[in-house]
Amino acid sequence: MSRLLRQPMIVAGGVLLVAVIVASAAAPWLVAADPIKPVFGQRLQPPRGLGGAAGHPLGTDNLGRDILARLLYGGRISLVLAASAVALAAGAGVVIGLAAGLVGGRLDALVMRLADVQLAFPVIMLAIAIVAVVGTSPAALVSVLALSGWVLYARTVRAAVLTIRRLDYVEAARTLGAGDLRVVAVHILPNTLAPILVLGSSQFATMVLLESGLSFLGLGLQPPQPSWGLMLAEGRDYLSNAWWLATVPGIAISLVVLGANLLGDGLRDLLDPRLRQ
Repeated sequence: MSRLLRQPMIVAGGVLLVAVIVASAAAPWLVAADPIKPVFGQRLQPPRGLGGAAGHPLGTDNLGRDILARLLYGGRISLVLAASAVALAAGAGVVIGLAAGLVGGRLDALVMRLADVQLAFPVIMLAIAIVAVVGTSPAALVSVLALSGWVLYARTVRAAVLTIRRLDYVEAARTLGAGDLRVVAVHILPNTLAPILVLGSSQFATMVLLESGLSFLGLGLQPPQPSWGLMLAEGRDYLSNAWWLATVPGIAISLVVLGANLLGDGLRDLLDPRLRQ
């Protein structure tokens, strides 16, 4: 723990992420306004610091809904979708990478060719094509996001397995009678955790951006559900007279992406022995 606290990037990134996560999780206790119900008599009120009402610290949108409430409740949805996608992508990618590295042969060649084919397509275009077919439900969005991210884990774990399986202590364990499952669980998988953690923290930012981009294009969560990307899309027509509609969710997305990237860079510096030296 003391080593973590001595890394300023980890501390800064962790504080940003924890602040956003805690605020989003505590949305029902932080704001009393309904994030979905419109109040047409309070349309486009500015934030409190710009002359708005005290009951709406960040102002209201084009339907009179409280922006702070939509921001926090939208954060709950966006962060849960991104975290679920990262967990699913990491789980699938690690299993596929382990299988490809350990079995080798045709399975390894098939997995790597599938990875090459997927990497040849832009992520956003692949996501748009899949969402257009399977729909925009939360489960479909998580699946689409995870499908776009498993390749990095699979390639990283496969490369680590190909290196680790030839090391002397792994050969010694096999000589002493250790089976494949024990070798994987005790010797190989623990040595791949560092790159997996770094990838996961960095990819969390990518998933937040991708989910927001799909929602901005109308292919993510649908109105009236709050979503950061949807809030950006709703505010783009009011930039000249109600700039806060798009600015507030844009700042939230930027803070999450910055925090995740700082955390990923800090973990890389901490866990990589070459960078530590």
